[in-house]
Amino acid sequence: MAIEDLVDWRGNPVDKKWHGGVRAACFLYFLVLVTNIANVANMLNLVAYLHSIMHTGVASSSTMVTNFIGAMSGFSLVGAIISDSYISRFKTMLIFGPLEFLGYGLLALQAHLPSLHPQSCDINAQSSNCEEVHGLNSTILYIAMYTIAFGEGCIRACLPSLGGDQFDGEDPVESRLKSSFFNWFTFGISLGGFIGLTLIVWIENNKGWDVGLGICCFLVLSGLIVVACGFPFYRNQVPKGSPLTRMLQVFVAAFRNRKLELSEKTEELPQIANKESDSIEVLPHTKGLKFLNKASINHGKGGAWSSCSATQVEETKIVLRMLPIFISSVIGYMPIASLLTFTIEQGSTMNTKLGKIHISPASLFVIPIIFQMAILVIYDRVIVPITRKLTGRVGGITHLQRIGIGFMSVLLATIVAALVERRRKKVAEENGLTDFGSGVPMSIFWLSIQFFFLGVADVTSFVGLLEFFNSEASRGMKSVGTAIFWCILGIASWFASFLVEVVNKATRDRERGRVGWLEGANLNKSYLDRFYWLLSLIGLLSFLNYLYWARRYVYRHNPSIVDAEKKSFP
Repeated sequence: MAIEDLVDWRGNPVDKKWHGGVRAACFLYFLVLVTNIANVANMLNLVAYLHSIMHTGVASSSTMVTNFIGAMSGFSLVGAIISDSYISRFKTMLIFGPLEFLGYGLLALQAHLPSLHPQSCDINAQSSNCEEVHGLNSTILYIAMYTIAFGEGCIRACLPSLGGDQFDGEDPVESRLKSSFFNWFTFGISLGGFIGLTLIVWIENNKGWDVGLGICCFLVLSGLIVVACGFPFYRNQVPKGSPLTRMLQVFVAAFRNRKLELSEKTEELPQIANKESDSIEVLPHTKGLKFLNKASINHGKGGAWSSCSATQVEETKIVLRMLPIFISSVIGYMPIASLLTFTIEQGSTMNTKLGKIHISPASLFVIPIIFQMAILVIYDRVIVPITRKLTGRVGGITHLQRIGIGFMSVLLATIVAALVERRRKKVAEENGLTDFGSGVPMSIFWLSIQFFFLGVADVTSFVGLLEFFNSEASRGMKSVGTAIFWCILGIASWFASFLVEVVNKATRDRERGRVGWLEGANLNKSYLDRFYWLLSLIGLLSFLNYLYWARRYVYRHNPSIVDAEKKSFP
């Protein structure tokens, strides 16, 4: 985004020496850090809370968490539309971010008061009659979880885009800093996750869930206060109006003009409307999706629903061209959602001791997080400069190449997970533990292998997708582009929940008294290994589908070093 299109907090043109840059980004890094200390820890440990405190079953706990993660990502689209259409990204975070603080406060209150959750019991016991959370207490639980999801969703949509606004994409130096921003943004997520999984998870499991959730509440509040303190230094976008409305106008106008003849000279089409001249990025004409070009035909009928500018048409084409990558990525990320939740369930049945130290299953995620932080630093400081010299690209390799490496890692993670689960069940059978839900004499560190591949996937596909959708989106849809990325994670989580339900229904046989593969509270009686093999098959097909579309995608914005250097000289 050009610096001329941004304003300071007063609405005046920005001063490049005072506004933006690394200084402004540091305030945002802090919010990334503290919110992910809370969110990463609870997204992974919440399964244990629901299962042990709220007494929900194995499949129910997993489904509730994946739905929660999905809602968090889905709400990001709401925040993106609000910020791109009506108010700035900074104001959107300040208005809706406190909802996350209130949600954690309500969860902490429920965990603290015995009357707001079921009575304590051993849910893993063979003859357990534990009562599952219900009624008003269940309502409070859902309100708290989805209040957190809405607040965090709005922050997720705006934070990366606001960070990208702090760097001028047309300046060669700032362009490289912008590329590094997304790497360090992900590093902040990883560092926050590391602290959360080592500190917050330990506090929740040993000092009480009310204490741990209360600390999360405080962390979110402190992050919002620090971000608010940086408001004099930010470069802010001017809202461009609803991007979804502009796209809908193109479809309607193209349909109305479908019988009209289109001029072969595309340069004759109106590039921008008069009302857009000061706020909309001028996009060049592109080939393909020619049926949308008819939306630009001016046949004497006024109104935005009868004739659109060529730039508005091209903005719609950008989204449609990214759609196959979006769908392919949703399918590619679906196995991750199931792996994250069911791996916690696996770990709870295994030997969690390292010498005299008890290791929480959720804390095992520090293994991929440590790897992520290390490889992100190496990637940004070593690999990118080397590959930049070889390929001539600012980012070293293309976004889609980086994403493809991640999806291959997901496939390997599911295969390893299936093999480890098969061995875990065999050990349980050999030791006569099939009727019990825990105590399998097999080290929890067997799960670290699949965690390793998940770490590789996050370093590659996570950063690649985030930067891809942000850089390819038009100027008026940057937050929507970021929200599209988060929606991938959300829809993948919902699909994962749906897949669990479908598998359970398809494998259930009531006449023979056989439950579904993933039903019941005893994981030793389930068929999680078969489910992992199913995920491996889905991962393979999704990876091949992704390769098909990635090879055919034409980048809108993938600058080379040569191009950047040319732009820096008159």
